[in-house]
Amino acid sequence: MSAVASTQRSAPTISLLIATYNWPQALALVLASVRAQRVPPLEVVIADDGSGDDTRRLIEREGQHFPVPIVHVWHKDTGFRLAAIRNKAIAQARGDYLVQIDGDIVVHSEFIAGHARFARRGSYVQGSRALLSPDMTNRLFAAEDVVLKWHAPGITHRANAVYAPWLSRFVRGASGALHRTRGCHMAFWRDDLIRVNGYDEQMEGWGREDSELALRLINAGVVRRNLKFSSVAFHLWHRTANRDAFARNHERFEHTQRERLTRAECGLDQYLRAPGRPT
Repeated sequence: MSAVASTQRSAPTISLLIATYNWPQALALVLASVRAQRVPPLEVVIADDGSGDDTRRLIEREGQHFPVPIVHVWHKDTGFRLAAIRNKAIAQARGDYLVQIDGDIVVHSEFIAGHARFARRGSYVQGSRALLSPDMTNRLFAAEDVVLKWHAPGITHRANAVYAPWLSRFVRGASGALHRTRGCHMAFWRDDLIRVNGYDEQMEGWGREDSELALRLINAGVVRRNLKFSSVAFHLWHRTANRDAFARNHERFEHTQRERLTRAECGLDQYLRAPGRPT
């Protein structure tokens, strides 16, 4: 067997998890970028925190011709419950490696291939993203002929827009859970998420749910690795979320830190036990 064939055989099966809430225009752009992947994921699992019918209809249309299965995991809108809907999506995922993005993250055509190369047992991945200006975001929505490159106008955090995979192995970055942790672009082995019981569903409202999960993974011996230059992602501009829950969620993060917790009390396991699709 050739070295190339051996590498392909050992690559993990990847489920792409996309979190969304009532922004079908952005989700359509994200799905278009996933459709253009040179190496597609096994499936796309959409973690929908209670969107309305416009999002459901978009997913149904996309699913008719999408190159891989799309699984739509939805629950009722009772407030910001990102931790819960991500747990429900994780429970439905079939891949042994889960790449997680938000529904406002447009990805490079080598995005999945880069994650497949970078995945390593015993670690989770914190990805990076470049930021798009309001004007650049509106041009994408208007279907203008826009090329997303590091040097294009309307892009900040330009280093994160550079596609140079040979540089990825030189990236070090933060090793802890708090600094530069962003749930909009992360990746995990599914069995590691099961071991720490996924997201803590006692964290509702915006903020710290991703850092708290990362902290429990680190407490359990899973090492953080930072990915740049290989799986490039672009964050569509939007207004900032309501942050009223941030202080309360940060207290839970600090509790996990003090107690060196490795497992969420209310988390993923409730959906792994339940038969059928979660509601």
